[in-house]
Amino acid sequence: MSAGCPVVNRNLRGRWLVAGALVALVPTPLGALQETQIEGIEARRDHYAGVARQIWEWAEVGYQEEQSSELLKGELEAAGFSVESGVAGMPTAFVATYGSGGPIIGLLAEYDALPGISQDAVPERSPIIEGGAGHACGHHLFGTGSVAAAIAVKDWLDETGHEGTIRLYGTPAEEGGAGKVYMVRDGLFDDVDVALHWHPGAQNSAQAGRSLANKSAKFRFRGYSAHAAGAPERGRSALDGVEAMNHMVNLMREHVPQETRIHYVITQGGFAPNVVPDFAEVYYYVRHPYAPTVLELFERVARAAEGAAMGTGTELEYEVIHGLYDLVPNVALGQVMDANLRKVGGVEYTEAERAFARQIQATFEGGPSRPLGSEGEIREFGVEGVGGGSTDVGDISWVVPTTGLSTATWVPGTSAHSWQAVAAGGTNIGTKGMMVAAKTLARTMIELFQSPDVIAAAWEELAERRGTDFEYTALLGDRPPPLDYRR
Repeated sequence: MSAGCPVVNRNLRGRWLVAGALVALVPTPLGALQETQIEGIEARRDHYAGVARQIWEWAEVGYQEEQSSELLKGELEAAGFSVESGVAGMPTAFVATYGSGGPIIGLLAEYDALPGISQDAVPERSPIIEGGAGHACGHHLFGTGSVAAAIAVKDWLDETGHEGTIRLYGTPAEEGGAGKVYMVRDGLFDDVDVALHWHPGAQNSAQAGRSLANKSAKFRFRGYSAHAAGAPERGRSALDGVEAMNHMVNLMREHVPQETRIHYVITQGGFAPNVVPDFAEVYYYVRHPYAPTVLELFERVARAAEGAAMGTGTELEYEVIHGLYDLVPNVALGQVMDANLRKVGGVEYTEAERAFARQIQATFEGGPSRPLGSEGEIREFGVEGVGGGSTDVGDISWVVPTTGLSTATWVPGTSAHSWQAVAAGGTNIGTKGMMVAAKTLARTMIELFQSPDVIAAAWEELAERRGTDFEYTALLGDRPPPLDYRR
């Protein structure tokens, strides 16, 4: 960890909760008004479907989400939110705020696509742009659904006169760019009482799960060009450096904790076989359930790269691209989210959607892992084990009590980061899952605005899970956001 990294310290309960302990908020009978706001989300279904579809069509990758960010900001500004753009050194990031006083409830919104997985909204492989980007993780739905929830709760605050602040965070580059980490590092969550999020998926669940911590870097080797046949002795192959590093890291796999995940892609390896490459680059991810272990493993990978450069007569430099903490579960908040998800219910397909889903499932290698019909079910609540993925929500969860949910925006059995996810996410199947999420988030926010005891319990749980001596330091050090990492 860099000595220059800022450190965040947070009082256990925050200013609002200290005051709340002296003068408790008394919930008022607002059930009918709450239902009115939920109905308001449904009434604007077609509008929000159009917003999500537009972001799906743009499919802008990390830190290049100019149009997507502007569209979501416009929705919030039109609803009366004040919007601050370009926060934490990221041009496509923003914070939208409405209300006054406490509690302050943070709501996360993502909108970046993935490179190389363009796909039309049809049940067979059909790229719109060969090699283009696509919303294979459903962030077009994520951003739009969160905005829909924020606007509904804003209307509830207006109609009830209830005190409280909504703060929606427009978070770019979740896919490898760690946008939220820069927001945490810059103190944008220091006064937030709870943070809520959601994610598209193939089932409905509000389980309090964990994720893998993750650190990534691009390792760049530089050598000397020469004719590969006429004067090979004059060359020093940068690609040899990459291949030597990869070989050593692959040998390492026998001697790392079994929960470790290490993956890489060679992003540049030369241009012609008869030219000794003078530049080559490999992009690595290193993951483990605990952040301190990730740092240790990453240093071993970096030392392998240094050895590879030494052995091949090349020079090495590497750039840390991102670093993410593991996700801290919060049962106190998760139970509230789960209860509201059950009130909203799952997704119900039309016959045409079932036919589409059956065609999608027919493309799964080995068949679907979950049956058609499970899109209407809600998984039993509990503290789930460590998932296989990573998210920059993890950093937020170490400084603010955080919980989320996933909803069935994809056909049951669909893997994230697949063309099948892009296809379903561009149809009404994706919209239906997004609406479940928006309604669940809105209900949960309204309940938390009236429940200082739940927020207090959430802070106590966070303190217990992270320990009394925890201080947040960003795993990516003091580097600025890598705004060009997808270029």
